[in-house]
Amino acid sequence: MQLTCDQVELQKALSQVSRAVAKKSTLPVLTNVLLDAYEDTLQLSATNLEIAMTISIPATVVQGGQLTIRADVFSDFVNTLPKDSISMETTDPLTLAISCGKVKASIKGLSPDDFPTLPTFGDQQATARIPGELFKEMVGQVSFAAATDDSRPVLAGVYLEFQGTTVTLAAADGFRLSVREAELDEPAADNLAVIVPARSLNELARSVDDSDVVELLVTPSRSQLLARVGRLEFLTRLIDGHFPEFRQIIPKTWNTRVITGRDDFFTAARRARIFAQANNDVVRLQLVPGDSELDPGLLIVSAEASETGENEDLLTARVEGPKAQIAFNGRYLLEILSAIKTPEIAFEMTTPNAAGVFRPVGDSSFVHVIMPMVLGTL
Repeated sequence: MQLTCDQVELQKALSQVSRAVAKKSTLPVLTNVLLDAYEDTLQLSATNLEIAMTISIPATVVQGGQLTIRADVFSDFVNTLPKDSISMETTDPLTLAISCGKVKASIKGLSPDDFPTLPTFGDQQATARIPGELFKEMVGQVSFAAATDDSRPVLAGVYLEFQGTTVTLAAADGFRLSVREAELDEPAADNLAVIVPARSLNELARSVDDSDVVELLVTPSRSQLLARVGRLEFLTRLIDGHFPEFRQIIPKTWNTRVITGRDDFFTAARRARIFAQANNDVVRLQLVPGDSELDPGLLIVSAEASETGENEDLLTARVEGPKAQIAFNGRYLLEILSAIKTPEIAFEMTTPNAAGVFRPVGDSSFVHVIMPMVLGTL
């Protein structure tokens, strides 16, 4: 293998694929990045067997070839090089010689034969295409609700469904449910539903710019999901199992509904959580209807702890229905308020012991359901 490439391009590519490198592994090759030089391209690949990333950069290839190099050593070294042309060649089958300006180094590698074979997009038709900005927004509004442990694998994933021009993402951890729908510019090639590990989906979203188009391809075996974003190809395994019937979980009616400013609600919840953390993270909401159109009502956000004290925020709100109160986990409350970006937010509830529903006002494409904390004093 012998080639030259640009330091800036190589550094950027390494920073992306290195996120797929195994941090610890009984297989040393999984801590390496695979270099594959061919035609006018240098392709870099990495995998930890849960996800894989491959990215191609322009290169002047004198002689093609492959080699795997320790990802951390190679990346750290390239990061220190001047923004200039980098020359690389194998001096023996498993050693890579690198030079850039007056800097030279050689790095020991491992045989590319031991590196896993990765499926590629190739000329296959994408299952669906999603604008980058929309994809990032949808993942950000859903993935945080997935379980963080693998005791129930399907709950550690995000349900991804294509039906015609509609794409739906949903995640649930047993205490909360987040659902986001969107309309695509063109229908999906197939109507299907898969479960993607939430960690994988978040990693893919990190690699997407607003101006990108994310092409998704579900393999025929329904065991893997391929994504293509510009010069980057991303691969993740899929979770086998049946996702809960989430549409049946969303309450269809409410007794009391409140609409208030999202920013004020978020700030009040942040203040309440300062006190709530010393008391099982309990944040209380009181919905108080007003007496007239000039006094539409209040949303009272409060928390207390015997060791730290208490606080209370009174927010102007439009309240429909009778007076009510409910309590939520403070972290869950902050995460949903962070995910909603509309100026106003609606909260709906039936009883203090039943699930509450959060919706962005003026946007019916997103809904979030949280189970309350059941307290004897409510």
